[in-house]
Amino acid sequence: MQSVPEKEILEQIAELFKGFADPTRVHILSLLARSELCVTDIAEAVELSQSAISHQLRMLKQMHLIKYRREGKNILYSLADDHVKTILEMGLEHVLE
Repeated sequence: MQSVPEKEILEQIAELFKGFADPTRVHILSLLARSELCVTDIAEAVELSQSAISHQLRMLKQMHLIKYRREGKNILYSLADDHVKTILEMGLEHVLE
């Protein structure tokens, strides 16, 4: 069996999972797993205000779970990498088991 990671790594892992500890954030991540979206599209899909979505997106960016790019006046959000999608998929499998 692998050795236990150092305390700093354990804290980073715990911080990662905080990103998945809120149903709204999980909903946003699930949407972004399917396609890039702007705040307006996310707010409409999640049925929350753009302000509330912007707050959640800021948290997800700080947790390195999402990234963004500018396209003209729009900012498009997507998952940071395939690991985030894998975590979502594994979580779904675990819950449905």
